[in-house]
Parts: sequence; structure tokens; C-alpha cells
Amino acid sequence: MKISMKGKYALRLMLDLAENDAGEPVSLKDIAGRQEISEKYLEQVVSLLNKAGLVRSIRGPQGGYRLVRKPYDYKVGEILRMTEGCLLREEEIEEDISMILWKRMDEALSSVIDTITLEDMMTWKEENTYNYSI
Repeated sequence: MKISMKGKYALRLMLDLAENDAGEPVSLKDIAGRQEISEKYLEQVVSLLNKAGLVRSIRGPQGGYRLVRKPYDYKVGEILRMTEGCLLREEEIEEDISMILWKRMDEALSSVIDTITLEDMMTWKEENTYNYSI
């Protein structure tokens, strides 16, 4: 079970869009600068988010990206599954008694990521009640 950089960057990008929503599109260049992530790599990530309908692309000189929904409507699990696919890789699930363990691990992970929203993460950041990075 591993979350790739693509999944971590997708969460950071979505959180940045939520935090910087002032009614105008947010440019990828601005996000890349704030998050210290390559703009080229973010282009790949935002393309996935756009195709999945999680963000909206606005073209033009004042263009950029916006969330489609409010931050409280996005679950972390939704974002991770969109970028990662299944969080437990098929090769990790063996057809024997250990399958019970893998299923329980998947259920435990899902019970966390499917209850946390982007808004929760924004609140944690504002309250400075976190000591990790995505």
C-alpha cells in the first residue's frame, strides 16, 4: 500500500485551489510556485483531475483552474482513488487467508480517507494542528 507522488500532489493541488478560491481561476504557475512542484508535473495531475470532473479549466489570459464543488464536498478518498486507482495493488492481495488482512487494511484506510474532506484539511492548516506534509 503506497500513495504515489501523483496522489500527494493531487491533494496538494486541490487543497491549494480550495485555499485560494477568490472567485477567479487559479493559475497552474501560481500553484506550482506556492507548492514548489514542477509546473510540467502539475499539468499531468490537473489533467487527470479535470477529466474526472473534480476541477474546471478556464481558458484565456486570465484562465486557470477552479474547484467544481465546495471543499466540504470533496473527500480525500475520492481524490486519491482518482489518481491512484485501487489503493491496494492487486499483486498485494493473495488468494489465501492473508486476503482477510488486506481487506481489513483497505477498510481501515477507507474509513479514514472517506471521511476527511478538503475543508477538514483547510481547518487543520488554519489551526496548525498538523505536523506532517502531504
